[in-house]
Amino acid sequence: MYEIILASQSPRRRQLLGDAGFLFQVHLVKVSENIEENLNPADFAQALSRRKAKYLIDSLKQTNLLNKLVLSADTVVAIEGRILGKPENFQQAQDFLSLLSGKMHSVITGCTLVPDGDWARAHTFFEQTKVYFRILTNLEIEKYIQTGEPMDKAGAYAIQGLGKQFVEKYEGSWSNVVGLPLEKLVSQLQAKGWHVHKNPS
Repeated sequence: MYEIILASQSPRRRQLLGDAGFLFQVHLVKVSENIEENLNPADFAQALSRRKAKYLIDSLKQTNLLNKLVLSADTVVAIEGRILGKPENFQQAQDFLSLLSGKMHSVITGCTLVPDGDWARAHTFFEQTKVYFRILTNLEIEKYIQTGEPMDKAGAYAIQGLGKQFVEKYEGSWSNVVGLPLEKLVSQLQAKGWHVHKNPS
């Protein structure tokens, strides 16, 4: 049985894992999010998740990782061939939301799992959800940005927060848009035979 170590600064990922009944530790990881520009969004998100997992494994002693399963993730928004991460400032948040207005975009989360700190057994996968925004007015965008919610979110919105008012519909995993594709995570754990500690239901 493994205990998950979540390599993430995201409170949303912590909440998703906790609500799903997983028992886990959290290690804060902050790495450069600059990746080769020629990567497609899925490869980009997966590359960042691998970078986070590798950073954590390299920073901990091997003996501290026995019976642990490192889980890292990175979420991006992709639209019209462009990758949107977290906005750097209010103006960029406004640009992102204006671009998403009235259109469909993809939310892609790359995840990496590493058992026992053994990088040779690392497993990386991704999930994609299609999200459709209604047309937004400039005033709506400005008011939303003033709440501060968009500033640490890929694509400058939170589907689980005030940003849900902009979403007409979505196709696929809701938890993926929040930041961690729980359904895909569970299926990958089962496929690998990696049993993890959970709260008794």
